[in-house]
Amino acid sequence: MDETATAEDLLNAVGPAFSKLRRTSLLEVENAISAKDLSRTLVLNLVLEHTTGQDKEVTVGAIAELLAVDPSVASRMVSDNIKAGYLIRTASQQDGRRTVLELSPAGVELMERFRRHQREAFEYITAEWNESDRLEFARLMLKYVDSLAQLRDRTGR
Repeated sequence: MDETATAEDLLNAVGPAFSKLRRTSLLEVENAISAKDLSRTLVLNLVLEHTTGQDKEVTVGAIAELLAVDPSVASRMVSDNIKAGYLIRTASQQDGRRTVLELSPAGVELMERFRRHQREAFEYITAEWNESDRLEFARLMLKYVDSLAQLRDRTGR
């Protein structure tokens, strides 16, 4: 996008730009994440995010809801992570009849590696940017992601 782009041009380019972000996340950086493990991190990230803090638990049903997929799809995704050794099913501490998900030590390691990969990719992509632009983009991206809850509230998900 050039410097003469109109506001309309910029706003219309946002959606395709987000699509490119997902496709280029396999950017060749040191210790790249495989395409299969990249898909697995979708589930692992949700488990990590929704189990941080006291008394927080996540089930397969919650994963389905958070990903907006059919429960059978979520179940297959979770099973794949369990078979890969990244997730563990455990009994809920709040309700022993429920089964909840936790990251295994291998899952924690994968997520740490994934976070490093993301950071390395960001630093590589923005290497030619000045520091204030890099930090402003990071700040605005985090603000955008934090605002996603408003969209969920509007759609009732």
